[in-house]
Parts: sequence; structure tokens; C-alpha cells
Amino acid sequence: MPKAVWKGVVIAESDDTVLVEGIHYFPPQSVETRYLEPSGTTSLCPWKGTASYYHVVIGGDRNEDAAWCYAAPKDAAKYIEGYVAFWRGVEVDPEQPG
Repeated sequence: MPKAVWKGVVIAESDDTVLVEGIHYFPPQSVETRYLEPSGTTSLCPWKGTASYYHVVIGGDRNEDAAWCYAAPKDAAKYIEGYVAFWRGVEVDPEQPG
């Protein structure tokens, strides 16, 4: 089962991720939001729309803008609406056993 892990803590885990451009997007209900803190950062993808970022915070450690989500994507990306993706040291292993 795919998992997103940082500092040994599972942030997200789901058999129902969506792979977009080589990146796993986790359904919102599979994400431990207690580890996410909203960031003011956004970015614009020409076909997906505007992404909003989150810091991943575990204990006293903070990983700036390490997660993102398209809350209101363009029509071409509606299938990942609300799904969360990770980077910047958050390990996402699609083959980890559940």
C-alpha cells in the first residue's frame, strides 16, 4: 500500500492513490491532517490549476511546503480535487506493504 513517510511517521496511506506525472496523490481521507499546517505558498499549473501548499510538522521539525493540493482544479484535473501530494524529503513508496 502506498505510504507517505517523513521522520518515520506515516502521513498518508492508501490503496487508492492517483498517479499524475509520476507523483502519487493521496485521497483526503487517507491523510493525517494533524501533521499539515497551511502555507501561504501557491503555484500555478497550466492544466491542473492553482495548488495550495502545506508545511509538514512532526514534533519540533517542520518541512516547509512539503505537501500540496488542488482544492479547486481545472476541469482536466477534477479527479484529483482535494487529493494531497508530497515532496521535499517526504518519502512516498508505492510498494510498501500495508
